[in-house]
This record gives sequence, C-alpha cells and structure tokens, in this order.
Amino acid sequence: MGAYILRRLLLMIPTVFGIMAISFLITQFAPGGPVEQALANLSGQNVSMATRITGDAAGDFAAQPGQGGNKSAYRGSQGLSPELVARIEKQFGFDKPPLERFGMMIWNYLRFDFGDSYYRDISVIDLIKEKMPVSISLGLWMTLIAYGISIPLGIRKAVTDGSRFDVWTSTVVIMGYAIPGFLIAIALIILFAGGSFWSVFPLRGLTSPGFDSFPWWRQVLDYFWHLVLPIISMGLGAFATTTLLTKNSFIDEIGKQYVTTARAKGLTENQVLYRHVFRNAMMLIIASFPAAFIGAFFGGSLLIETIFSLDGLGLLGFVSVSTRDYPVVFATLYIFSLLGLVIALISDLAYMWVDPRLDFESREV
Repeated sequence: MGAYILRRLLLMIPTVFGIMAISFLITQFAPGGPVEQALANLSGQNVSMATRITGDAAGDFAAQPGQGGNKSAYRGSQGLSPELVARIEKQFGFDKPPLERFGMMIWNYLRFDFGDSYYRDISVIDLIKEKMPVSISLGLWMTLIAYGISIPLGIRKAVTDGSRFDVWTSTVVIMGYAIPGFLIAIALIILFAGGSFWSVFPLRGLTSPGFDSFPWWRQVLDYFWHLVLPIISMGLGAFATTTLLTKNSFIDEIGKQYVTTARAKGLTENQVLYRHVFRNAMMLIIASFPAAFIGAFFGGSLLIETIFSLDGLGLLGFVSVSTRDYPVVFATLYIFSLLGLVIALISDLAYMWVDPRLDFESREV
C-alpha cells in the first residue's frame, strides 16, 4: 500500500506540470492579454483605469500624446511610446522570455507563492481565501445532501424496481436533471424570494446585515436560511446521476449468485442488502465521488453565484479569465489540479476500505 501511494504521489508531479505547461502555452497565443488590455485602456485615454493598472504610466502617455509609429507586436500600442510599452511589459512580467516566465512561475508555485493579482491590490492566495467560504458552503452542503438523499433513494428504487414508487421517483429526478439550475434558481426567486409571490428566503449573500452581532444559534440559522435556495438550485440536477447509478449498481449485484446463496442460508433481506450487496455495489459510487466533489466545489456554480449575489470561486474564475488576470487563473488551476489528484487518490484508498480484497501493491500506478 505504501509503495502504491508513493507512486501515485510521484505521478502527480508530471501531471500537474503538464497541465500548467499546456495552459501556459495556450495563454501565449490567446489574444487580449493583460499588456494589450492595459495598452487599449491607455489608447482610449481611460485614465482612471489606466492609472489603476499602470501607475504613473498614464501620466506619461498624457504628456506625450503625439508619439507613435512604433513597431510593437501588441495591438492597441499605436500612438504609445516604446518606453511606455516596455514599462507596462515589465510591470506584468512580460519583459522576460516565455520559458523564463514559466520556470519562475513553477518555482514560485512549488513554494505556494502565487504573487499578486494584476488588477486588485491583494495577493492571489488572500483573494482565494476571501472567496473560498462561499464555494465551500455551496459545494460541501450540496455534496452531502445529494449523496445523503441519492444513495438511500437509489437503494430503495433498486429493491422496488418497476413499482409505482420507482417510476414516479425516476420521473422526478430526471426532470430535475433536465431543467438547468439557473432556471430553477429564477423560479425559486419568483416564488419564494419576493419576486412575485412570497418573500420567505433572502436573495443576496450568505449572511444578513449585522451577522457578527447575532448569538451563535441565530448565526447558524441565518447561514442555512441563506443557503436554502442556492443549494436547491444546484442540487436538483445532482440527484439524478447518483440516484440512478446507485439503483443500477444495486440491481446488478442483487442478480448475482452470491446473493441467491445468502438468501438460501436464511439471511434476511436487510442482511443480504447491507452486509453483502452494499459493499460491492458502492464501488461505482465511490469511483464517481471525486468528480462530483470537485465539480460541486469549483464548477457549475457561476450562474448560481451570480443570480444569488454570492461572490465565490466560480465568479472569481470567470472574471479572472475575462480580464486575463493570469496570476489568479494559474493559481486556481494549480490548486484545483492538486486537490483533484489528491481526492482521486483518497477515492482509490476508499476502495480498499469498502472492499479489502483489492490489492494495490500489484498495480502499476
């Protein structure tokens, strides 16, 4: 087991390196990088934006409005002095060759030094910490609720396969999966957040004004009160996959010979189901957990965060890509890639806990 874990940990190094290398290469050819955006703001004489991005460089441009004719490779640099373009390149770190920039980035990331955001006066790690509570709240509770309901429901559907209960629950979960989460969110706002009918739940944020002054029990209630509508909006679609996967996995195991043998020995249905079938049937559920976990934390929540005014990692990632805030983009990619690989390893180790017959030592990777 120890050798297998070590091999998996060592394999993470080239995997993360490859992800970062490919992403870095793509950004080198993507138009509208941070330097071009700064130059475009200066060329449009958007002095307030330019000052925020390039400091006193905007003043230099304003003092030399007639200079031009440079042969810079950047679009939007016409009319700007080469010295100003060079200053902007240096500020964003683009005055160095790509390989040198990539090497410096990897070296810093190995020490978990992610630098500062291009457009915000804050370090990247502090910015991620600031947005993390929202994503943790949405992802954690959605995952726990989805699995806590889907697994028992899937088992029940497998036991009562073909019954009325099985048919109508399948209809409900498939309809929930087919309807986009943002449409459910809008419908919930209209119905329960003061849209047109009842004003039962809050519409914005994770906490109410004055949250810090609340007693602890009221803080807990207020926190979950704000989570109800976003969690329902994100979670309805998550029920279908896990529920149907659980049902099909249990049906497949129930039809095997060892179940017939266990019944012939006089075991009750619950003993057969939870002592024998459960362990084997749960293998597929465990296999799907890492993707569901990562997806719940860091994917698919952009629209939900926007609709309910939740400033989390989904919205941060979208804004960072749109503004070419590369330190934030690469840092979140690096952290999430590492986290995904670690959770995948934990998932494999959970296999052994569920089924000790698995032999990891004999595996190649």
